[in-house]
Amino acid sequence: MAAVSEPTRVGKRGTIVLPASLRKQYGFEEGTMVVAEGSEYGVLLRPAVLMPVEIYTPERKAEFLLANAVDAADRKKAETEVRKLKASRTALKRVARRRSR
Repeated sequence: MAAVSEPTRVGKRGTIVLPASLRKQYGFEEGTMVVAEGSEYGVLLRPAVLMPVEIYTPERKAEFLLANAVDAADRKKAETEVRKLKASRTALKRVARRRSR
């Protein structure tokens, strides 16, 4: 693949318009997330690898804690943590109800 070099301009807010030929060649489409990386040769733009993040509910956290207990002592610690999760969830519900009044 031959290196393509085309001039472009940096805008007021640091925006850079990639020439269409480079966008097509490297698969950059509108909305593509990129990583800007400094290197000894200048700035390298490459597609970002985005990993989905799961936000666990208290119920799911409790399930993990209890399922991963390896012995009786560990199970007891897990049950204590589960009780704390339930207590904190109850407290959050109370606060939400107060705010909605």
